[in-house]
Amino acid sequence: MKKGFYPHLAFDGIRKNKRLYLPYILTQIGMIMMFYIVIFLRYGKSLEGTFGEGTVSIVLMLGGWVIAIFACIFLFYTNSFLIRRRKKEFGLYNILGMDKKNISILLFWESLIISAISLFCGLVLGVALSKLAELGLVKAIGGTDISYVFHVSPTAILLTVGVFAVIFLLLFINSVRQIMGASAVTLIRSENLGEKPPKANPLLGISGAVLLIGAYITAVVITEPLSAILVFFIAVIMVIIGTYLMMIFGSVLLCRFLQKRKTYYYKPNHFISVSSMTYRMKRNGAGLASVCVLATMVLVMISSTTCLLFGTEDSVNTRYPRDIVLSTGFDTIDGLDDSNIEKVAAGVDSLAASHKANASNFASYRSVVTVGTISDGGKLIAGGTGVAIGSNSNAYTCFDVVPIEDYNAVMGTNETLAPDEVIVYGYRMKYKYDTVTLGDGKTYKVKKTADSFLIDGDSAVNIASSIYIFVPDFKSAATDFAKPENHNGVRTVNYKYFRFFDTELDTAGERALCNDYIDATKPAMSSYGNMMTFSIDSRNAGRDDYYSAFGSLFYLGVMLSVVFIFAAVLIIYYKQVSEGYEDQSRFEIMQKVGMTKKEIRKSINSQLLTVFFLPLAGAGLHMIFASIIIRRILLTFNFNNPVLFAVTTLVCFVVFALFYTLIYRVTSNAYYKIVSGAKERE
Repeated sequence: MKKGFYPHLAFDGIRKNKRLYLPYILTQIGMIMMFYIVIFLRYGKSLEGTFGEGTVSIVLMLGGWVIAIFACIFLFYTNSFLIRRRKKEFGLYNILGMDKKNISILLFWESLIISAISLFCGLVLGVALSKLAELGLVKAIGGTDISYVFHVSPTAILLTVGVFAVIFLLLFINSVRQIMGASAVTLIRSENLGEKPPKANPLLGISGAVLLIGAYITAVVITEPLSAILVFFIAVIMVIIGTYLMMIFGSVLLCRFLQKRKTYYYKPNHFISVSSMTYRMKRNGAGLASVCVLATMVLVMISSTTCLLFGTEDSVNTRYPRDIVLSTGFDTIDGLDDSNIEKVAAGVDSLAASHKANASNFASYRSVVTVGTISDGGKLIAGGTGVAIGSNSNAYTCFDVVPIEDYNAVMGTNETLAPDEVIVYGYRMKYKYDTVTLGDGKTYKVKKTADSFLIDGDSAVNIASSIYIFVPDFKSAATDFAKPENHNGVRTVNYKYFRFFDTELDTAGERALCNDYIDATKPAMSSYGNMMTFSIDSRNAGRDDYYSAFGSLFYLGVMLSVVFIFAAVLIIYYKQVSEGYEDQSRFEIMQKVGMTKKEIRKSINSQLLTVFFLPLAGAGLHMIFASIIIRRILLTFNFNNPVLFAVTTLVCFVVFALFYTLIYRVTSNAYYKIVSGAKERE
């Protein structure tokens, strides 16, 4: 054959099918651009020296691979659609003398052209927008120092080209597989082979309903944050599978129901639309389910990351109840004697004075800390080894035994306790028993449940909930609780002293104070009576870390949402275009027998409105129940602002619904133009 025949034929095939290929290529360009930008930010110099650099880098790298994996899955989906639409064309080539090997060569050139265009344009756009993205990330994580010098990342380019070259190679192999396995006659007739009307399988629908109801119930009954994290991923899988089953079954059932309503079915606009939908509901259901799942993912990511970013200050204040948070750990209960405590307090207070911190608003308390489970009846079992998913009573919990006098000093109260009484405070959980048993030791009556307490920073960052038990005889209770026989034979408690105070220092001053305390305390740990560990943190320094983490999560959430929206729009577009071409001949016949364009428009609106907004309604329902469990997961990030969460979630859904409606208007017009003959097949 003439040199250049295959490239010319491949380019001509893409050009003549530009209505199909243009959105596909644009989506590839967008995904390549997003991937390059994320990897560029990961390996760029903008994060060097910033607080929270490690966290942001991990988040960005994770986001990059999420984009790559999703791109592979989604492009396989769309590529299969394109090949299905062009099977007739390839069948004609086969009949005209082009064997399967030559068709494979043609597909290779088409893949090469599309890949080259996508990679070139995606990288150019990625490089062009990388500096803007860098500025946006630095702003999101609360940074200020940034170079405005434009640069290109060779590492990001190589990774982008390598990853997407592999994806494009897999797409080419999949395309060849679809063509090689079909005869010429099958290829030619593929466009006219309609689907058999799917059966309304009750088992399918019941299975989907059970999965969805199970996921919804799980979201409602799980109240403990750690359990919420563990079951969230299980619930996500249940919702995805249940959505696909319900969309397929529900669509079929809906069509069957409408067909049985004779007053509805036997009308021109309804008869055509319902009949058309009935013969492709299996495909329709899968497409609608995909859009529903993508929409839910977008809403979850945007609402949760936005809440974290806007609620950063609340999270910081929970993590750091004062400007300076000091934690000291001892090996024995004797380490918490008054002499040691006074020595630790005097040391940090003296250092604060030397830094002219003007320390104020002091608070401190002693605690015996361990981790375990709560059995029925309120028995605290230290050293538990597992979490029973879905059982809040058996989930890992942090236990803090605190003297009542320290509670009174911190809270400004004058509570008194009998020898067999305690006060209990549950952080992120509600203690529901009337008694407390410290391991196999003494059982106490719960005199009252406290509404609040000045929690330490360690409890704030733990993903597990905490139970504070305020006891009348601290040393006796702590000694009893620490016995190895009450810990499955192993002592698992820590003896801690916490001290908090505010300063008038700026961020640099607080960092200097913390660093000097570390330098002075490390060599003198032995003089504090069995001191094993210590830490000192500042609110201003921690704020930088929080803004880095939450800002990067928000930034990544926005970028992934853009990718998922691209995917949802492309699915909707291909669904409408494909069905438009399939219905074109039907509507041409109906026009010849007297059906007006106005009636065609009514029929189209009836068909589209019947199924188009099902994904939006499904996403809204999923979001209602997902918000319950997400709200509890956000507690592990110290976010506890229900009003902000509710408003953010509602605003995100309204904005997405408006965007979805806009897509409906655009795609319905494209469908109408195809079926009405306003645009002929190109």
